[in-house]
Amino acid sequence: MAIQSDIQIKQGDLLLSEPFMRDTHFKRTVILICEHNELGSAGLILNQSAGMTIADAIDTFPQVESDLFFGGPVETELLFYVHTLGEKIPGSKHIIDNIYWGGDFEQMKFLLDTKQVGKNDIRFFAGYSGWGPGQLKAEHDTNSWIVTPATHSFVFESNYKHLWKSVLRSMGKSFGNIANYPEDPMLN
Repeated sequence: MAIQSDIQIKQGDLLLSEPFMRDTHFKRTVILICEHNELGSAGLILNQSAGMTIADAIDTFPQVESDLFFGGPVETELLFYVHTLGEKIPGSKHIIDNIYWGGDFEQMKFLLDTKQVGKNDIRFFAGYSGWGPGQLKAEHDTNSWIVTPATHSFVFESNYKHLWKSVLRSMGKSFGNIANYPEDPMLN
């Protein structure tokens, strides 16, 4: 596997699980790092559907056809979202470029209800992925994660089932080869 020992993880990066990770929560995942500092890290899994729309999950939610994703195993009863709306949702946290995290929930619902938000402008997640101080760096140092900068197209990719392979292929030949590794090397 390609080694990235000189990479420093930062907010706005994507983490891709190494190809043979056995942890069922993170197997072949792509995670957007929404926050990374001395207190720890938080991110959202971009390529694991929860198998329902956000309107199916929350009865009082505006009727929008937006998938709900499994953001990670922490606080799965809470809703998180990333969007491109910036100042239109007060309290949003800027992640990178035109990508924001959270903000005023009622304002977000109002924008959805009044059709001021396009399908490619927002994604919803049940739960998040979290790491304590130094934990993510330690995992990266043992080659559990491949790191690359996030882009709008990857964060809001509609073909999320192939996102892990697509991101790896975009990173060049050595990483593109990793995209072809079988999930179980014993079956090779």
